[in-house]
Amino acid sequence: MVRNRIAVFGAGYIGLVTGACLAKLGHTVVVRDIQEERIALLRAGGVPIHEDGLAELIAENTDRLTFTLDAQEAVRDAEVVYVCVDTPTTPSGDADLSRIWQVIKSLEGARHLVAVVVKSTVPVGTGARIRAAMDSAGLQAVGYAANPEFTAEGRAVHDFLHPDRVVIGADDPDTMKLVAQLHDGVDGPIAEMDVPSAEMVKLAANALLATKISFTNEIATICEATGADVEQVVRAVGMDHRLGPHFMRPGVGYGGSCFPKDSRALRALAGNSGYSFQLMTSVIEVNDLQPRRAIQRLSDEIGGFQGRSVALLGIAFKPGTDDVREAPSAIIASRLQAEGASVRCWDPLVGPLAGEPWSSATRCRTPLEAMAGADAAIIVTEWPQLRDIAWEQAAAVMARPLVFDGRNLLAPQDMGALGFTYMSVGRTTVRAAA
Repeated sequence: MVRNRIAVFGAGYIGLVTGACLAKLGHTVVVRDIQEERIALLRAGGVPIHEDGLAELIAENTDRLTFTLDAQEAVRDAEVVYVCVDTPTTPSGDADLSRIWQVIKSLEGARHLVAVVVKSTVPVGTGARIRAAMDSAGLQAVGYAANPEFTAEGRAVHDFLHPDRVVIGADDPDTMKLVAQLHDGVDGPIAEMDVPSAEMVKLAANALLATKISFTNEIATICEATGADVEQVVRAVGMDHRLGPHFMRPGVGYGGSCFPKDSRALRALAGNSGYSFQLMTSVIEVNDLQPRRAIQRLSDEIGGFQGRSVALLGIAFKPGTDDVREAPSAIIASRLQAEGASVRCWDPLVGPLAGEPWSSATRCRTPLEAMAGADAAIIVTEWPQLRDIAWEQAAAVMARPLVFDGRNLLAPQDMGALGFTYMSVGRTTVRAAA
């Protein structure tokens, strides 16, 4: 097996997982980031993000995994550079590639490199621009590849080592072979293609998953109006082998670093090409509306939020992570406060948060503490702990035993038997048993 010396630019969710997993595969890896606190923590043996198995993986591979703030130090002995920096959305909806250009600029003159591999999510056509920039920087002999990531937060280490596929886009066979060899030991098939196609695969995959979520939420809305049960509907629909059950979960909307950003980026890419991607526009609009629909339904039930106390259960955009990027919880908390409610929130992983709406919210150590004296509770993140709490005790400590389950985590009839008015997404409201 060939062992390589690799520099990973970016110590975020993707960069850290990529670096740690490549080290596990036997490569020597230097991870570079511009945040001093993050690098200091990593050097001290800490991990700045929560990702299942990541801390253990880093600790097990300290002999092959180091961290630095210095780009030149990272590149000095490297054969391959992996670009794993963020590409946030600009006001126009396009991807902000400024961090990628900073990395490419820092490689100027590094003719000893064999390849530059971009794992960051970028618009189709970015590879050609990077190739031109590398040529201008004297890196004509250095290969280029697109190797998009398909890891889900909360299980990113597993997804890297046991992927559905490893997508590699390269325009020369030597670079293609090299990047494939870097993945020796990974349990998953390799899909080889040209660079633009690899760039499109990431955007198309996330857009389709987002579409399934928004479609399911639209079906849920119709179920609410007609008396159908969305859980029974999607269970039967998912049994169709042509469709499958994955990502057909109703709720208060998707969030995180990928689906919202990539959906907007694909829509912007289409618009920049002169095409109006109406389906993607609708998917985004449905998702934007979901948390607001939940607030409106709860407001109608409770008679408005002025002077009310509401428990917000879950802040992270999904369970198993402490990531709050694009989380529906922020919209829900903001709307509650705008309508006059005080917000008491709980999350098992998310640490202290600055700025609104969180600076005006009360953080609680347990779900029961958050629900004490509350006029309503909203389940925003489907943390498994919420299934097992003493809901009968929650009913006793709440000012009004009312739960809006934004993830359909609990059984309606069970909650009704415990004395709750139980609202959920795409299902009939259950009143407390007489």
